[in-house]
Amino acid sequence: MTRITATAISLILAVSASAQTNAVTDSLRKEFGKQPVASAKSTSTPYADTLDTGNPAVKVILYSNNTWQYMRDPSVLDKEKVFKENWNTETTNPYRITEDQLPAEWTLWVVDTLDSYCCPNKTQFSSRYGYRHGRRHTGIDLPYPTGTPVYAAFDGKVRVSDYTGGYGNLIIIRHANGLETFYGHLKESKVKPGDWVHAGDVIALGGSTGRSSGPHLHFETRYKGLSFDPMWLIDFNTGVLRHRLFRLKRSWFSPGCRYFQQDDDEDVIAEGDEADRIAAEEKAKKEAAAREAAARAAIRYHTVRSGETLSSIARKHGTTVNTLCRLNGIKPTTTLQIGRRLRVN
Repeated sequence: MTRITATAISLILAVSASAQTNAVTDSLRKEFGKQPVASAKSTSTPYADTLDTGNPAVKVILYSNNTWQYMRDPSVLDKEKVFKENWNTETTNPYRITEDQLPAEWTLWVVDTLDSYCCPNKTQFSSRYGYRHGRRHTGIDLPYPTGTPVYAAFDGKVRVSDYTGGYGNLIIIRHANGLETFYGHLKESKVKPGDWVHAGDVIALGGSTGRSSGPHLHFETRYKGLSFDPMWLIDFNTGVLRHRLFRLKRSWFSPGCRYFQQDDDEDVIAEGDEADRIAAEEKAKKEAAAREAAARAAIRYHTVRSGETLSSIARKHGTTVNTLCRLNGIKPTTTLQIGRRLRVN
């Protein structure tokens, strides 16, 4: 086994950690960052040994089939800020920020010389990101027979592994670049919060739990809790990761911004997505108007009769004098005129 130098590894880590758009990263993007990455096979082969490299952050992992690879040491990674801040093992979005709090665009290393990648499922998607039947769909659905192994797409640490509302059994993995990947509708989870996984590790079995019409894998990509179309990252038809160095744009967090292949590298919102967005907004307006009309229809009034007081009217309608005064803009000492209509709810 050839021992790599600490200097070489330090340089690799320094370049990989860069998340700013500058001359260095622009150059790397052209020469290395924009190279696509083929999906690796699952790493079902057991570990045989771990060797030091001279850099405490990097190890050499030996497998029982005599293969090896460089890998970041989880005990070192665990001390990094990305795995400390906004860490919550119960909620899907612990960040609670809006896209306007982020830059217009920035770059993230997805795969470098130390990280690997495995396509969640090389297949034609069954449902895309964006609006679907007037509702927002924050990921992509991939056909996935019940009981089929589900693989981690990238190296990372499991943040959530639990039954979570419409997702059913859900796993969320946070990665060192700040991205999180979601795996939903699972039959069974094989990991727990705090576990470190590598790309290609089996993390679950596919299923149809939660709000699901049949067996499939719901896969999401998020940054700071904000979702974007996973197809900006992965070509699911070929299983290829589009770029090693990923330029992420704030505009991609728009619910209607699906991946659209272009030559000029500018994001485009497809006409169909815009139509879905308009339809969803119109539906929301109609629903709001219907709720307002229903609320108005539910309002009840009482016509004052001879001998009635605010107290007797309040008792009759199961309310209080203070409520009657508030609803009608009167005081407890107001003299009631026979025939006056008072709102009672």
